[in-house]
Amino acid sequence: MTVLRGLALVLSVTFFSSCLISAPSLASSDGFLQCIREKIPSQLLYTQCNTNFTAVLASSVRNPRFFTNTTVRPIFVITPNDASHVQAAVLCGRWQGVRLRVRSGGHDYEGLSYRSARPEVFGLLDLGNLRTISINQWEYTAWVDSGATIGELYYTIAKNNPEVAFPAGECPTIGVGGHFSGGGVGMMMRKYGLSIDNILDAKLVNANGELLDRATMGEDLFWAIRGGGGGSFGIVLSWKVHLVQVPPKVTVFSIAKTLEQGAIDILTKWQDVGPSLPSNLMITVMLSGQQAAFRAMYLGTCSSLVATMGEQLPELNMTSADCQPMTWLQSTALSFITFSSNNITLEEALLSRTTSLSTFTKVKSDYVTRAIPKAAWKDIFSWFTMKGAGLIVLEPHGGLMATIPTAATPYPHRSGVLYIIQYIAFWQGDGGVAATTWLGSFYDFMGHYVSNNPRQAYVNFRDLDIGQNVVADDVSSSESGKVWGERYFMSNYQRLASVKATADPMDYFRNEQSIPPLLPVPTYNDYNDDPSEQRFMPRDPIN
Repeated sequence: MTVLRGLALVLSVTFFSSCLISAPSLASSDGFLQCIREKIPSQLLYTQCNTNFTAVLASSVRNPRFFTNTTVRPIFVITPNDASHVQAAVLCGRWQGVRLRVRSGGHDYEGLSYRSARPEVFGLLDLGNLRTISINQWEYTAWVDSGATIGELYYTIAKNNPEVAFPAGECPTIGVGGHFSGGGVGMMMRKYGLSIDNILDAKLVNANGELLDRATMGEDLFWAIRGGGGGSFGIVLSWKVHLVQVPPKVTVFSIAKTLEQGAIDILTKWQDVGPSLPSNLMITVMLSGQQAAFRAMYLGTCSSLVATMGEQLPELNMTSADCQPMTWLQSTALSFITFSSNNITLEEALLSRTTSLSTFTKVKSDYVTRAIPKAAWKDIFSWFTMKGAGLIVLEPHGGLMATIPTAATPYPHRSGVLYIIQYIAFWQGDGGVAATTWLGSFYDFMGHYVSNNPRQAYVNFRDLDIGQNVVADDVSSSESGKVWGERYFMSNYQRLASVKATADPMDYFRNEQSIPPLLPVPTYNDYNDDPSEQRFMPRDPIN
C-alpha cells in the first residue's frame, strides 16, 4: 500500500507540475478539482492544463502590468452561470483548503481580483456569465448581476425608459460587482449620491456557502458590502438598485483652458464653486500637459446651464455654443467614444467587453478638504512637464454627498470633502520606471495640500503602496489592516472589521487589502472537533 501511494504521488506530481504553480498546492488543488467536477459542468472549469486557460484568464484583465510571467496566477478559473456553482466552489474551496478570488469586470487597479501580490495558491471565480439585468418599471428598481458591466446596466435601463437612469461610474467596461462593492463615484453623485446609496438589496454567498439576501444576512453585513471593498465578506451575485429620474435631454460641455488662457484662475475658483453648485450640475477637471479640461453634465437645458455658469463661474466663459444636448444614455458613452480613436456606435461603446493589453497603468488617490492656494497650482502644473508625466482627474463632492452621514455606508468621504483626485500614470511595454517614479514623487509632493491624519484614499482606486495585510496564524491582522483601512474607511474601519469577524472569522475571503476580522479570532474547535483539519473548513461536509 505504501509503494502504491508513493507511485500515485509521483504520477500526480509529474502530471500537475507543468500546470500548477507549486508542489505544496498539489494535494489541495487536486482535491478541489475532484470536488468541483462533481458539482458543475466541466466546460465551466479551466485549469492551467487547458489550452484556453490563458485566454479565459486574460478575457477581462484591464492592466497588463499584472499579466506577466512573474505574476502569481490562479491555479484554475471557474466561470459559473448559476448561484449553485458559486456555492459549490466556496464549499469545495473551504473543504480542500483552496481560497477563491472573485472577478466581475477586471478593473481592480491592483489586479487583486485575479492575481496575488505574494506567493499563494488560489482559484478564480469569474462572474462574467452572471450578467442578467431585470427592470421593474413600476417600482423604479432593477436587479443586476455582479458580472454585468456599468455600460450594460446603463443601456438596459435607458432602453426600457430613456428618462430613467442609475448613478454610477463613467467607464462602461467596469464590472458592477467591484464598482458597487467600493462605492461608485460618478457624474450624478451630487444629485443622487453614490451607487451604494441607491442599493436596496443583494444576494450573497457567504463563507459557509449559504445564499443570503438582505433579510437573512442582516443589516450589519448588508451595510458592509455597500462600500467596504470587494473580496472581504462573501461573493455578491446580484444587487437590487433604486433607479432615478433624468430629463429627456441632458446638457454636457467640455472646455479646455491653457495656462495662458487663465486655467489656474479658473481652477482656483472651481475648487469653491464645484462642490457648491446646484446638485444637478457636475463639473470635473482633468489636468494634463499645461491645460485644464472642464467637463460638465447638467440635468437640465442649455439656457439654464449658461445662466448658472454665468453666475457661478463666469471665468470659464461658457456660452450656448459649448452646449451639447443629448440623452442621458448618450452622455454616459460620450467620454468613452471621445477617448477611443475609432468611430464606434453608442451600443458598441456601452456593450463592448473587449480589453486591451497594450497600456500599463498605476493609480493613486487623494481627497481635498481645503482649497489648494492659487500660488501652489503653478508648481503643480510644472509636474506635468516632467518625464513620465501622467494626468489627474478632479471630481467634486458636495450636493447630496455632503448631507449623507459618514457612517451611513462604509464610504466615509462625505461632509467637508471638496473633491477627490485620481492620479494616473501610464506607459507602453514593460518598463514604466519614469511614469511610476513621476507618480510616486508627485503624490508625495501633493501631501502638503490634501487631507491628513489620515491621508484619505478611495478603495475603488486601490493602491497597495499605502499598506497590505500581515497574515499571522492564517488570519489577517486587524492592526496591520488599520494602516491602509483607516485611509479608505476612516472611522468605519473598526465596524467593518467587526462585521468581518462575524461573517468570515476564519478569513476565508482574503486578499492583500481585504478587511481582516477583528480579534480575538476563533479557535479550531469553533469550527471542527478535529484540530488537525483545515482551519477554514466549513462546519458541514460537502453533500
